[in-house]
Amino acid sequence: MDQKWILVILMIFREITSGAGVDMAIKEGKPAQIECEPREKGTLVVWFRHLDRTGMEFLASFTNNGVQKVTGNSFSQLFSHSKEWPIYLTLKSFNQFRDSGVYCCASLKNSELKFGNATRLVLEKVKVVKETSPPTQLNTCTTALPCVCEHTNQQDTTPEMFCSLIILGPLAASCGLLLILLIITTFYCNHIRTRRCPHHYKRKPVAAPGKQLMANSHV
Repeated sequence: MDQKWILVILMIFREITSGAGVDMAIKEGKPAQIECEPREKGTLVVWFRHLDRTGMEFLASFTNNGVQKVTGNSFSQLFSHSKEWPIYLTLKSFNQFRDSGVYCCASLKNSELKFGNATRLVLEKVKVVKETSPPTQLNTCTTALPCVCEHTNQQDTTPEMFCSLIILGPLAASCGLLLILLIITTFYCNHIRTRRCPHHYKRKPVAAPGKQLMANSHV
């Protein structure tokens, strides 16, 4: 194909592809099949693309039966093509920075260009799903009414009974402890007084004078 025809195609394509094209979302590193069927079948099919970063780029030209005529730089490394009508290109591995843009083809018939539909390749966005945990229900007590708590298994108990148990339990324990201390203190004091006070000791009985003389006479 004459070089001037390629320049004319690129100039026309720059005008018709601004904001045009069907979006095709591709994952990074995945292949993409680009289809483009011109409105009329001609003698030659030309492929080109308008990249988002570098602008216009000629890809390749083919005959109607898929015979490769002219290719651009690194075409065989990046693309493969069909050999039947309609001719489509397959991008082997999509790269966002290298391949994002609009792809289109045109058929040459009687010195007239018949453009096909344009396709815009964009990177597929990965949706991040955030895991949400259900809110935890806490078994809390309210301060408006004292001793009123939320219990899962309530039988015949009332808040007054809970309050009585809470108050009387420690009080009974304290009274019992005081009683034990009082008993221990009483026994201890009696023991000390018995040892220190002579009048608490029992005196030995004194024998009668007659019995004492009889005991001495036997001696």
